[in-house]
Amino acid sequence: MTHTNHFSGSLFMVVAPSGAGKSTLVNALLAQEPSIKLSISYTTRPPRPKEQHGREYFFTSVKNFMERRKQGEFLESAEVHGNYYGTSRILIGNEMSAGTDVLLEIDWQGAQQVKKEFPHAVGIFILPPSIAALEDRLKKRGQDDSLVITRRILAAGGEIAHAPDCEYVIINQEFATALSELTAIVRAARCRFSQQAARNTSLFAQLGIHANLS
Repeated sequence: MTHTNHFSGSLFMVVAPSGAGKSTLVNALLAQEPSIKLSISYTTRPPRPKEQHGREYFFTSVKNFMERRKQGEFLESAEVHGNYYGTSRILIGNEMSAGTDVLLEIDWQGAQQVKKEFPHAVGIFILPPSIAALEDRLKKRGQDDSLVITRRILAAGGEIAHAPDCEYVIINQEFATALSELTAIVRAARCRFSQQAARNTSLFAQLGIHANLS
């Protein structure tokens, strides 16, 4: 089912290969744009050090995940590096209907699924300045062993090939510049006609503006 853009909140999808700096950029954006809510996904991946259930992810078993997916709970779901990830469609819809902007940290497979139901979702792809820089960041992160890092580097090429699927691309070479660009995209999206019409229905009616939000 495809939703028309009657929501007063915007939906942002930030896509990137592992090590491109996606999470760091998103966290910085959320710190300066508190009106945006990060969507918390379900995952079968075990928690990393300092991660908490219900904050970074809802950590669950493969059995529980499959049951939720069978019941149609997930807006999108995918297997990434041997683990399952899924986004609750209920949470997304409720937040956007209430006028809240929602941001998804998501892989390209999930982004394609979300676009089918929310064609007005804003896709933003984060690119590393080079594959060498990507590998260096993964090593410095210290969260994965060498085998996992090698697997992520090999997968990066295939993931990067889907950058054209997004409306916007940010090259994360200089963090401050990348954050400024990400912020600019978010603020511009809020000024789209459809978003302004949904958020200011009485004003638009008073001014005689008839919005076609289909």
